[in-house]
Amino acid sequence: MSNSFNFNRFWLLVKRQWLEFGKIYLISLLVITGAVIAFYFYALPEPDLHTTNLSSVYQHNNDGYVNLNFRLPLFLTLGFMFISIIASGYFSLLGQKSKAIIELMTPASTLEKWLCGVFYTSILSVFSFLLIFYLTDMLFVNYLQKIVGQISYTITSDMRSAPETVVLSVKPFFIDFFDRQEMQSLVLFPFVITSVFLLGSAYFSRFHYIKTAVVVMLFCTALIYTMIKVAGWLTFNKVQDSANFGFRSHSGEMLGYVLIGTALITLFFWTVTFFRVKEKEV
Repeated sequence: MSNSFNFNRFWLLVKRQWLEFGKIYLISLLVITGAVIAFYFYALPEPDLHTTNLSSVYQHNNDGYVNLNFRLPLFLTLGFMFISIIASGYFSLLGQKSKAIIELMTPASTLEKWLCGVFYTSILSVFSFLLIFYLTDMLFVNYLQKIVGQISYTITSDMRSAPETVVLSVKPFFIDFFDRQEMQSLVLFPFVITSVFLLGSAYFSRFHYIKTAVVVMLFCTALIYTMIKVAGWLTFNKVQDSANFGFRSHSGEMLGYVLIGTALITLFFWTVTFFRVKEKEV
């Protein structure tokens, strides 16, 4: 049996951690699920199929899609809160002397404990939130399609063209999200957030979330400043494009730079967390 990693031992650790960490996870998931459903329920329009004016309910583009502008800030805000709270509480027991001894004496290697933490905080939490938001959004979209999908409106692009009838349709959130390149660059940011708060749960003894949040604010300020400087350097003498952080390279490499940068930052914080847990055991 390997001293570093054994799948059976790792799986036993996952099930053991669920007994303790699962309570925090399920409570947080229920709260976030209720919040998502409540916001969507509040945004539901009155089922009046005879109305032909939706401007008082939703704005719409000339391409016939209804703009559900509340979804993006809701997704970003609740998503950040959920995954950061989950990650911040995982190694919090290491800061309590009475419980830290039991945690450190768990018959598992440092690698297995670290992998278990990454699994719960960066994989399970992120994808469970995405699933909850996706299912809620699909139910919402299907309901709206029955209401506004049968309504048409007339637009006139200019005085010389004839009016055009457009049938309204509702676009699912994730399709709209990934259609925009500036949103595609945020794909790996959830893992950056969870890696930072996971490190904070292992590093700080008390007030893990508050202390980590302060550090994150300072880090984000420095990161944004650095990204602006690097983007200005990489896109010097290239075509400006307000839809892509102010610049557009000929090969679209800016998206690749952002994804590689966020991946490296995530790996860095995960590595520091691993050595921090190992230091606690020593």
